[in-house]
Order: sequence, then structure tokens, then C-alpha cells
Amino acid sequence: MKNRITHVVKRTGRMVLFNEGKIVQVVWKAMQAEEQGTKEDAEEVAELVVEKLNKDFPEKAPTVEDVQDRVESALMELGHGAVAKGYILYRSERSKLRDQKAALIGGRIDELDLDLNSVRILEKRYLLRDENGEIAETPADLFWRVANHVALAELKHGEEPKEWARQYHRVLANLEFLPSSPVLMNAGTKGYLASSTVIPVEDSVAGVYQAIKDAALIQKAGGGTGFSFSRLRPHGDLGAATPALAPGPCAFLSLFEPALAPIKQAGRRQGANMAVLRVDHPDILQYINLKVDGRLKNFNLSVGITDVFLDALAKDTDYELTNPRTNKPAGRLSARVVLDAITGMTWRRGDPGVLFLDRIEADNVCPHIGKIEATGPCAEQPLLPHECAIEGSINLARCARHGKLDTEKLRKLTRIAVRFLDDAHDVNVSPVIEIERISRRTRRIGLGVMGFADLLYDLGIPYDTDEAIALAQEIGTLLKEESNAASIELAADRGAFPGWRGSKLEKQGTKRRNSGLLGIAPTGTISLIAGVSGGIEPNYALAYTRAVTDGGDLAVANPRFTQKAEAAGIDEDTIRRITKRGVIIDDDNVPADIRAVFKTSQQIAPEWHLRVQAAFQQHVDGAISKTINFPVTASVLDIERCILRAWELGCKGVTAYRDTSLDAQVLTTGGNQ
Repeated sequence: MKNRITHVVKRTGRMVLFNEGKIVQVVWKAMQAEEQGTKEDAEEVAELVVEKLNKDFPEKAPTVEDVQDRVESALMELGHGAVAKGYILYRSERSKLRDQKAALIGGRIDELDLDLNSVRILEKRYLLRDENGEIAETPADLFWRVANHVALAELKHGEEPKEWARQYHRVLANLEFLPSSPVLMNAGTKGYLASSTVIPVEDSVAGVYQAIKDAALIQKAGGGTGFSFSRLRPHGDLGAATPALAPGPCAFLSLFEPALAPIKQAGRRQGANMAVLRVDHPDILQYINLKVDGRLKNFNLSVGITDVFLDALAKDTDYELTNPRTNKPAGRLSARVVLDAITGMTWRRGDPGVLFLDRIEADNVCPHIGKIEATGPCAEQPLLPHECAIEGSINLARCARHGKLDTEKLRKLTRIAVRFLDDAHDVNVSPVIEIERISRRTRRIGLGVMGFADLLYDLGIPYDTDEAIALAQEIGTLLKEESNAASIELAADRGAFPGWRGSKLEKQGTKRRNSGLLGIAPTGTISLIAGVSGGIEPNYALAYTRAVTDGGDLAVANPRFTQKAEAAGIDEDTIRRITKRGVIIDDDNVPADIRAVFKTSQQIAPEWHLRVQAAFQQHVDGAISKTINFPVTASVLDIERCILRAWELGCKGVTAYRDTSLDAQVLTTGGNQ
């Protein structure tokens, strides 16, 4: 029968186009769940539903509920009683889920149909509230707020903001690309949009407290901060203005955490921090041991390793320390002793990580503006002093098609993401004038990815294989090519970044809109919103509990495993046991291909973690936030091998973590049950 129904009324009251194909999909899925019926049966049900709708709604559009009622009755009439019962139960569960989500967002309807964890996170941290503290927007409203605000930058360049706002909203609402938390929190509020900022710490009391003040302003506005303490004169050195001896960088660093602890990012979460000290600073051993007693919980620590240090290590000799006040030699240390101190503390407390400073500086496009001393709080963005980066991540789990990487979709997402992040620079408002000045000169963006492990699941590729490395290389190559091309096109229309004159890019004859383009962040919260694995990490477990920074726990389960396990005929008890435990073990009756693909982070050897990181790093001009996971049984020597192997593979830094080396872990599983 010819369909006269053209539109359907959604629960929000919005009219959308009627799609008979969706009825076929829903019915076929219900039949598969009951192991009854065929695709042709589903099409027959859909045809009867259309017939009923045409008869019952000759003049007005039916609602979604009206359509679902007809699906139930059509299933019963055509003899699919068991499927109808399953469909009724499904509708009931969906109704309960809608009620739960509505309760979180002030009785409103979640038009985007996000999962419950996503709505919980958005409600807790991102949705705007009115003067009474009540939720004032839905998830769809949030994405429109972000899209409209960022697209305002198009006016400056003679473009129509509405069209770009629609394109931005589409990729946000589809969870294909998400900007970092500060953008989601602050866009539309005249707030700070950068997630990574490096604040210099000058060698004076005034300089130290100015850095604390600037960091407090940045964190209050929603950004994370990184600091190099390498400019500070060592402990016991001459004071700047008095005969008193200098306290040294470690003493000054201890002032930062209590000063910044009361500050909540955009009023919603504790700020993240990175501290860096060069390996040739006289106080390096004291610095390495700063976390021995569990202090500095809101600081990541990194040691800035130099080529000179690595050369001394290879020769098993001493290397020279330098007093930053005089820039003169200040003694010598055994490279072996220092590396042992680093690996011992990393084994014990998970910190410090290491940064390969000379390798990072070699990629500094703007050495005429400054030298890179530190990174943002999660190490994905090496930045100049007073520079910030606006970041966002493409969801690779949405880039699978017919069992392969959808390269065309990834190319399109890369280009729209680069434009979005560049536009965000134009509407960004910094609370610190010098940060705004430097960042407008460099216009650095940090485009990354999330969902890499879930993409591998979808493609049936184990993380610890050469095939996964090849896929990482393919993705990295595409990201580099398309982001570079997009930035060159923007420069042709809008002009190169203001610091282009005198930069390495000018010498190469390349005009780009942005001095930096790529950087792979951990995507902790935005990957939870998208329901995918973080950054390029393997999944921590097939199901786990995640402690969120502003309180509470989230139960996270990977639906891909359940789907593949059910399709493979694995019994419900086994699936339930694996999900509760979080990992597949030898006693489970699981086919070899599923066992190989669905490995979790601690079932993957550190070498493969490093190889994946290195494969992406080859193409990323920024850096990569990645944890190299070790089991509790790992040795200090294993940590040392990890650091040296990261250097050999071309990484810009490395963070190693031995399971249970921290008192409180962000991720936990149900244990071996």
C-alpha cells in the first residue's frame, strides 16, 4: 500500500520525516533477539504498520508512540507473539530509561537518546543551570550552545554562522567529534575554552606567586595547567634579594597544590596540573622523590630528559648539572643513579613520567617566540610559555563501515574539526592577558582521537598485532594530511597565524592557519559521554567502575563484547561472569578470535602499548597522552626498559603505571570471580 504518512511527531513535539526502514530495522532486531522470523517477515510487519497508520491518521501525523502501538498490533496479527512480547518489554525498559534521564535533566526529554551514563555526566558537569541551581538545558541544547557560540567566529571571516553551526551541531550530536571539557562547559558563556595551558615560573618570589595567581585564574575558568620549575635556582643557592638561601623548586612547588586545591574548574571539577623539572637541574633527585609520601595528588610530575643525559646513560658516565640562575656548571651526577631513582619511584608511585625535551623542541615551529619547557596537564600538548591549545577528539568508533575504516568519513570529520577548533580561538576569552597574546600569535589547536580500541573491536583486530599498528599508521597519516590541508586552506582565506613570520613554516614556504595541529589527549570524560574507549588506550576492562573527579562512581560496560559474544553463541552465564570480572580468562569457554580481539589493557604487553603510541606519534606534531600499563608483578627493570624503548621508538615522552601502585585508582574491576 502506498504510504501517505510523511512525518512523525517525536516526544519533544518536534516533527521529523517518517522512515519506514527504521520500522524494519527495529522489528528485525526484535526478531533476532527472540531467534524467530526473517528479514522478509520484518518487512511484512512494517508494511502492515504503514497500512494501519495510513488508515488511522488520514490528516495528521502520528506520534512515535502511535507508531510503536501499531508495531505491537502488527506483530500479533501476523503470528509473531513471542516477538511482540519481547518488543513490549523493550518498550517498557526504554520508558523507564527515559524517565531516569528526564529526572536528571529537570523533567526534560533527552532528544539525542544518549545512554544513561552520558546524561549523568552531562547533568553533573556540563549542562548549564539557572540562578536557582536548576538544570536549564538538555544535551541537545548544550550542543547547540557550543555550536552556535563557536560558529560566531565565522562572521569575522565573512561566512554565514548558521550554516556552520548546523554542521558543528551535527557532528557533536552524533558524537562523531567532541571538543574538550572547557569548550563544553564554557562556550556561550564568554568563558575560557582551552584545556591545556603552560604558565612560566620565573626565578623570584614575585614570579612564583604570579604563576600561582595566573594558574588560579585559568583553572577557575576551566583550563588545566602545566609548569616548568626549571628556571628556579636550586635549594641552598643565593637568594635573589636577601642573604637568605633559596628554598629551591621543590619547596615552591609544594605551595602550588594547597593554593590551587580550593579552585574548581569552571566551578565544577578540580583542576589538573603538570610539573616539569629538567634532568640537569641540581635539585633533580629531590624532585623525583616528591611523591614518596603521597603528596601532590593533583599534580602529574615529569622529568625533562635531555640528549646529553641519554648519551651519558649509554656510556655509563656522569653528566653535568646546571644552575639556572648563572647558567654555569653546578656539579655532576651519575646518569645511572638518576635513572634508577626515576624508575624506582615510577614503580612505587606511578610518577614521575618522562619527557624527551630535545625531541620536543625539534618540533617547535616557533622557536623565535620561545622555547618549549613543559606540557599541559596530561602531556598531549608541549607548549610555549603562556601558550594554550584548544583541543577536541574525533570518535574513531563512529568511523567503521562494512568491517573497514571509513577513510572518507574520517577525512571529512578531520576538516570540520580543524575549522571548529580554529573558530574556537576567535571566541576564546582568556583571563590572563599574556596567555591571550601568545596564543593568538600561535593559534595552536590539538586535534586527537578517541575510541581507537573500540574501532579495533568493530574491525576484529587485536590491539597487540601488526595489523593494529598498520591501522594506527593509516589513521595517523590521514589525520596529518587532512589537518595540514585544512589549516593551509584556512590560511589562504583568513591569513596565517600571526607568529608565522620567523617560524620554521615560513622557512619551509608553508602558510598555515595554526602553528600546531594534532595532539592525542586521554579524553577521560568526553569518551564517557561518547561511550567509547579513551584516546588510543586499550579498554581497561570489558566492564569496570570509574571514579569521577567530582564525586561518585560510574559503572561502564562495553556493549561490543556482549554483542559479539551473543552472536558467537556464548552462553549467558559465561557472558555475565566475564562482564562481572571485566576480563576473559583461560577457564572461559570463549572462541580464540574473540579472546584475541577483546583483550584488555593489562593483558597487552607493554611493548604493544609503546608500539601503538609510537605509530601515532610519527604523524602527530604535538604529543600523546598514553599510559603504559604494567601488572603488579612488574619489576623496576621493566619500567626502565619501557622508558628506553619509548626513546628508541620515537615517542616524545612516556608514562608507565604498575597496577595498584596508587592507593586510589580511577578505574577498578569486580575482581576475579
